[in-house]
Amino acid sequence: MRSSTRIRLIEPADAVPIAAHRARDREAFRPWEPEQPDGFFTPEGQVERIERLLAGHRAGSVWPGVVLAGDRVVGQVTVGGVLPQPHLRRGSVGYWIAGTAQNQGHAGRAVGLVLDVMADELGLHRVEASTQLENLPSQRVLRRNGFSPYGVAHSSILLDGSWRDALLWERILGDRPHRQDS
Repeated sequence: MRSSTRIRLIEPADAVPIAAHRARDREAFRPWEPEQPDGFFTPEGQVERIERLLAGHRAGSVWPGVVLAGDRVVGQVTVGGVLPQPHLRRGSVGYWIAGTAQNQGHAGRAVGLVLDVMADELGLHRVEASTQLENLPSQRVLRRNGFSPYGVAHSSILLDGSWRDALLWERILGDRPHRQDS
């Protein structure tokens, strides 16, 4: 039986489970994310990162959330680069799910839930995302939530010592329904 997926604003107390997931999954995430210092994988490093995210939230530039399976933190979903001005009203979404909770639908449901936050709470009109060209599971999550690819950003991120291209995705939030329920 699948546990329910929820999201909520991140809290400093989430540092312990996040650090445990990130330390355990460090090698698995290496192809998809920039290299991080060793401190990133500690509860103390995560507390510092969470405090920065919450400062951004107070400033209105980010909505940092955790993904919950039942009551367990199993990942993060974050809206960054929030531009709430009337003529822009957009943000960028990123997410990860711990290896122990992958392939259970949590990423798709979390993205659907954060689209609601973006539209209803943040008042955004457009959402963007990017994936590595090889990251087919993440691309499926975005497609199932109504995103469309719109271009390639060449040499956009330094990963594992080489510059990589990214596939760019977009979604207009007024195009409902957008929540993935499966």
